[in-house]
Amino acid sequence: MNIKTNLTTDEVLTADTHLIQSFADLDLLKQNDARTVIVSAEGAMVRDSEGNELIDGIGGLWCVNVGHGRKEIIDAITDQLTQLDFYSTFYNFTHPAAAALAEKIAALAPGHLNSVYFSNSGSVANDSAVRILHHYNNRLGRPKKKKILSRIGAYHGSTHLAMAMTTPGYSEGWDTADSLVHHLKSPHYWREGDGMSEAEFCDTLIDDLKQTVERLGAENIAAFIAEPIQGAGGVVTAPDGYHARMAAVCADYDIKYIADEVVTAFGRLGHFFASQDVFGHTPDIITTAKGLTSGYQPLSATIVSDDIHEVISRPGGMFLHGMTYSGHPAAAAAGLANIALLEQEKIPEHVRTTGKLFEKTLKGLGDNEIVGEVRGSHFMMGLEFVKDKSSKLAFTPEDAIGLKLARATQKRGLIARPLGNILILSPTLIMSEAQIEKIGDILQESIEEVAASL
Repeated sequence: MNIKTNLTTDEVLTADTHLIQSFADLDLLKQNDARTVIVSAEGAMVRDSEGNELIDGIGGLWCVNVGHGRKEIIDAITDQLTQLDFYSTFYNFTHPAAAALAEKIAALAPGHLNSVYFSNSGSVANDSAVRILHHYNNRLGRPKKKKILSRIGAYHGSTHLAMAMTTPGYSEGWDTADSLVHHLKSPHYWREGDGMSEAEFCDTLIDDLKQTVERLGAENIAAFIAEPIQGAGGVVTAPDGYHARMAAVCADYDIKYIADEVVTAFGRLGHFFASQDVFGHTPDIITTAKGLTSGYQPLSATIVSDDIHEVISRPGGMFLHGMTYSGHPAAAAAGLANIALLEQEKIPEHVRTTGKLFEKTLKGLGDNEIVGEVRGSHFMMGLEFVKDKSSKLAFTPEDAIGLKLARATQKRGLIARPLGNILILSPTLIMSEAQIEKIGDILQESIEEVAASL
């Protein structure tokens, strides 16, 4: 069998006209020079079709935690496909890889989160969390308890329901299941907390939650969903104590807390899960994907508490939710091998040192005249650019400041992700100190170049 994948750049660009790319300006992509063709990768680096070596500053897309080209994961996938290529986990069927990975995740997850539902993306993991909670409330005789509280600035995915839970700006021109979702205030202190201390701002966020619950009725609200650090909404870190306080209010009103750890889990903030170890609370559900397999296979997990599982597994009803590839053997094998590498090489522990160095390096860029705020934690960072620092005046969309900066960094050997006026960095977790220093230098030079051209 001759399957050709080693295409020339021109052949890729011709073939790519048939590919609908994600979150892209499809009109702009009609121009071949708008695309970058990535052809190979190793460690923290990737190579494009022109032979350029680039630091993968976005880790594939928040996900290649253990680095590219890890033979241990590739071999685990290959061995699994040789032994059992596929079987579903429907009805009474299971297989060793899915069972073993579920057991391992339950052992790593905090507190009482001991049951794992597998799917194929973070979006579907979040959809599954909501479907499970709706079913949970139905079984408890509470059919009206269905609404979801999210936040302005959130990103929870791009399926119909997950997009409704995402900040409204992401769904412009698209429909969502927004009748189910209410968005609370943004936790972005730098933008929203003028005239208040950070503690006072946190108080207003807690009050917003309480007032919203009283207005909508706790009997109508199933859950609050939140990322420990908002990712694609701009890498926004909430005020100290925010998550634990929000969780306490939710518990008082019998509202379940869903922690969307699609980005933050599996080492990005220095721990396997961030909710308890970093932010001091144990959610009712944790959703994760990305770093679960380091991107080597598509896999996500919805991890639910013993309380929820006890209700949905009572006699007298079916769990009518499922995907053909839930717990796919090859994906589960990738997850097990990935976690083994994270543990054996102590990568989360490593991140607690190198991630803080990365954070410090990027925050050192804050003195530049167009850098308004550098925010985030460890290997999850964002730089927001402004026309005027004192007033925080934003660049207009026509300025395309993020795109200009991303092009400037790529020209110097670094892939960074533009998001409006923000540049996002979420590299592999195996970065060396030399690579971190190089990223800092590239960013400094790129910021100076773009600032001078404005």
